[in-house]
Amino acid sequence: MVIKCVVSYDGTNYKGWQVQPGLITVQKVIQDVLAKMHSGNHVEIVASGRTDAQVHALGQVFHFETNIQLPCDQWKYKLNCMLPKDVRIQDVSIEKDDFHARFSCVSKRYDYYISLNENNPFVRNYMSIEKRPLDIKQMELAAKVFEGTHDYTSFSSGKIHEEKSRIRTITEVSVHKYDEHIQLIFKGDGFLRYQVRMMAQTIIEAGLHHIEVEDVRRMLEAKDKHVCRYKADPCGLYLVEVNY
Repeated sequence: MVIKCVVSYDGTNYKGWQVQPGLITVQKVIQDVLAKMHSGNHVEIVASGRTDAQVHALGQVFHFETNIQLPCDQWKYKLNCMLPKDVRIQDVSIEKDDFHARFSCVSKRYDYYISLNENNPFVRNYMSIEKRPLDIKQMELAAKVFEGTHDYTSFSSGKIHEEKSRIRTITEVSVHKYDEHIQLIFKGDGFLRYQVRMMAQTIIEAGLHHIEVEDVRRMLEAKDKHVCRYKADPCGLYLVEVNY
């Protein structure tokens, strides 16, 4: 039986999603709980994608296989009783055998938050902080450069295998200004490692007038992983939604 879970987590105290030897990760704490529920037997969970250290999630999705017969509400209740309070299961469903949290995904949404109040001590783990004035119009123009189907090599990690495609379709990159913070929304069929953080900081740099919109376009068209030196702080990034 394939179980699909939607999970929210505060990434502040975790070294990312993926299991790493000797480190506390979100995947590890969930798998440890599932092992207890399965009489000590290891249960592998597969997520829609990894998130980096200090990155948060509102709607990360993972699946696992089990022979335990429980109603979905009981899965949710038992998992949340055993998980730490900064990792919360939001929804559980039973899926068809061919469901895969990563490969069945058709689109994702990420949000990035920038605080404009450097004196607010309560947002430091949940937003990046920018005390310099930002030109919202320039940020909006820079954001639009990223929309469409492109090769995003310039905005990806150098650790991605050379044979892996860097072509993605981004349907929305938008900028929303509020009294004390800015919200960036990214929607697309998928994102490369570090892509959202690199695009977010590039938009911020345009808002600071450190680069022009044409510079952003040239960076994208270069398809060169060395041309973008920007990467936003991880604490401002949220995986909001995964669609199937």
